[in-house]
Amino acid sequence: MFLQDINHAIDILKNNQLLIYPTETFFALGCKISSEQAIADVFKFKKRLLAMPLPVIIANINQVPLVALLSSSLQDDVELLAKEFWPGPLSLILPARVTLSPLLTGGTGRIAIRQSSHPVATELAQKLGEPLVSSSANISGILPVTKITEMDTTFMESIGAVLDLAPAPNGGLASTIIEPRGNKEVLVHRKGSVDLERIRNCGFICTE
Repeated sequence: MFLQDINHAIDILKNNQLLIYPTETFFALGCKISSEQAIADVFKFKKRLLAMPLPVIIANINQVPLVALLSSSLQDDVELLAKEFWPGPLSLILPARVTLSPLLTGGTGRIAIRQSSHPVATELAQKLGEPLVSSSANISGILPVTKITEMDTTFMESIGAVLDLAPAPNGGLASTIIEPRGNKEVLVHRKGSVDLERIRNCGFICTE
């Protein structure tokens, strides 16, 4: 089912179903973070290992407390990084709230979050009222896509709901993933769209 109405997409998410939607880099597969069954379905349809955590997209920095519990030092660092790089392809790995599904964290006690610069992804999280799972819309091991016509049709049909609204994803590098440690120190988990030099120029020490 191809959707052109974002409110219809919200209804699907609220009904604990999955949705394929665009982000600034690639198409994503998502669901609301409060549905254990929907999260399990993401793993099922992607054939993803349960030990691999799922990242989430937030509407804005005000949704960070819904998924993460931060110390004062960590809070300062997150606010600085958010001011400089969000919305955009920088994911932060943060201590997860204990109320989150362990499926989201892969049992690590941490959650990867970012604020997407794609207006559709942001509006979904805003109208849903909670962060949105954002895993690439593909079977694990297959390259992500920037066009619906490039997506595996069997995978797409198994999900059932596709929101294909402009602008199209840009492709390129995936998001940079870092883990703030407090006191302007970050651990680099993946290099990506945001160059580490830009993070260092904000006064952070990056450990690779």
